[in-house]
Amino acid sequence: MKKNLQTAFQTRQYMLSKDFEIYYYNDHGLSKVDLHTHNYYEFYFFLEGSVSIQIEDKTFSLRFGDVILLPPEISHRPIIHDQTIPYRRFVLWISKEYCSGLISLSSDYGYLLQYVQINKTYIFHNNEITFNTIQSMILRLLEELHSDRFGRSAQIPLCINGLLLHLNRTIHERNYPERKNTETSLYQHIANYIENHIEEELSLDVLSQTFFVSKYHIAHIFKENFGISVHQYITKKRLTLCREAILGGRNITDAYLSFGFGDYSSFYRAFKKEFGISPKEFLRMQKIKCT
Repeated sequence: MKKNLQTAFQTRQYMLSKDFEIYYYNDHGLSKVDLHTHNYYEFYFFLEGSVSIQIEDKTFSLRFGDVILLPPEISHRPIIHDQTIPYRRFVLWISKEYCSGLISLSSDYGYLLQYVQINKTYIFHNNEITFNTIQSMILRLLEELHSDRFGRSAQIPLCINGLLLHLNRTIHERNYPERKNTETSLYQHIANYIENHIEEELSLDVLSQTFFVSKYHIAHIFKENFGISVHQYITKKRLTLCREAILGGRNITDAYLSFGFGDYSSFYRAFKKEFGISPKEFLRMQKIKCT
């Protein structure tokens, strides 16, 4: 995680902004936090640590990918069990007024807020793919907040509103799987096609022509569901297959040519970026292990 996006932990429990505030915390040796409440909504995205959270009179263990939504006036506190382990999380505060403004635009923004308050269910577990998508949206928001790029003031509301709508959609589709639209099956079909044609050309143009869908739509649903681009997904698949082939005794040239890499230099760069060592170094290490 980029260090310039981190914030030193502060005990302030009130908002300075009238709309929202978001923080990335990475703490060691954090002192005890007392039970407290807010007059705003708090979204909490857990990354790492030996931590539980007390909400009202119940305590819950946390694991990577957990998303917690705490409505106003709900008492809570983190309980840190091992202070030697980094305690990493994103914390997003949103004012009641900002939420009301979004709900006035579309009631879809209010689904999760209403669900939590009615059902008293505050914690949502997520698998790695689902959470990586959420995390990428948070990082994009943080990067915009820390930048001075042209269009920053217009992009920030798009990022925060997009994140909130995505969280609402994720939980709604989890609660009503039969209503989930056909985009799920589309990206799964595309992923299966990539798997079965990994040695062929797999550009966005090819996928668009194969599935009769715009390449921009394919790029969007892949990023939304996998948290990475189509190109990154294909490259990771190809690299994994190449590594397995090399482990199985195939020579490096045969491996990269068999799985869609057109030349050694592009394969070399991708392999080293993914695994931290060159293909030849990887092969040499495997030979040493076998002797």
